[in-house]
Amino acid sequence: MEDTYKVVFAGGGSGGHIYPGIAVADALKTEAEKRGIKIEIYWIGNKTGIDKSILEKNLVTEGGSITAFYGISCGKLRRYLSFKNFTDMFRIISGYFQSKKILKKIRPICLFSKGGFVSVTPCRAAKSLKVPYYTHECDFTPGLATRLNSKHASKILLSYEETKKFFSADVEKCTVTGNPVRPIFWEDNSAKGLDFLKIEHGHKKPVLLVIGGSLGASQINSLVSENLEWLCERFIVVHQTGKQWAQEHPETFQKADENYKPFEFIYAEMPWVLQASDVVLSRAGANSLWECAVCEKPMLLIPLCGSGTRGDQVDNAKYLEDKGAAITLIGDKATGDSLKERLELLTHEEQRKQLSLSCRKLTGETKSAVTIANIILEGIK
Repeated sequence: MEDTYKVVFAGGGSGGHIYPGIAVADALKTEAEKRGIKIEIYWIGNKTGIDKSILEKNLVTEGGSITAFYGISCGKLRRYLSFKNFTDMFRIISGYFQSKKILKKIRPICLFSKGGFVSVTPCRAAKSLKVPYYTHECDFTPGLATRLNSKHASKILLSYEETKKFFSADVEKCTVTGNPVRPIFWEDNSAKGLDFLKIEHGHKKPVLLVIGGSLGASQINSLVSENLEWLCERFIVVHQTGKQWAQEHPETFQKADENYKPFEFIYAEMPWVLQASDVVLSRAGANSLWECAVCEKPMLLIPLCGSGTRGDQVDNAKYLEDKGAAITLIGDKATGDSLKERLELLTHEEQRKQLSLSCRKLTGETKSAVTIANIILEGIK
């Protein structure tokens, strides 16, 4: 009788900690089949928020790779004084015991952590039960969750070679895999993207895709709105505003024409739209950056910065700029004049080609999700 190996994935709280994990889960199933190995994948995530709704679409019954989803209580680990640090401590303790109970029930061969505060208690529970686990960091600088998880991880998987310097005590456990993205981003669906956007295939103006995450970014939205006439003279502007901006600024959608195409949100078609674009104006979240880089898209990045963030987007943006894969506008440099100055450069095809080549060098030809899947499979005896 064929043995079935059970693997638990842990992570959530945001799409950035879920979608890359799903990419790894899909690759793990595929690579296991090639080796004649049967795998069942279970997921531990936040019992509230978006985790359940996203992952239920990826259950085996829905044609995905996840056998079952388990929601646990979660508390965020904050580095600043807050009353929530006290109340969340009870959620963290509860989440630990819930994770331990789940792992005892499933009895997995290993656990894969995609990071974020949701993953900390499952990793701690895995350690207590002597279940080996792997942790992946998508950002250039590791977050607190990854720092905590890395102490007892079998392997620390990183997106960038230079990130190893933050794990000097455990550098021998570090392996650079890149950042996993869904397989569709490795395909060329640019023609479908143009059709969806109703843009002629022989268009002359470059397509500028503006994204600020699933909720949008008011700073970027404001810059686009204030300079829309200038932008539309030089680009076909595809603008994902986010739901809140769309509700507060309905006039945005009244400006739609052949050169300005606003959307509240683009979901399933986003990979096509990205591939159809010539330039991307975006925040600097790790997963969005890697999706753009895999598609070899020139980027102008305006990272989220200030007291409400740990600075990971600024670090990501600076790293890509150092590698020649992006141009940045950080902090008070993100003005209308600076935006126009940087984008004027990207109206030139040669400038875009140079950035695209740097993106290709950054991601390489190997799919990160497949690399991670094979590392997990190598650990299965």
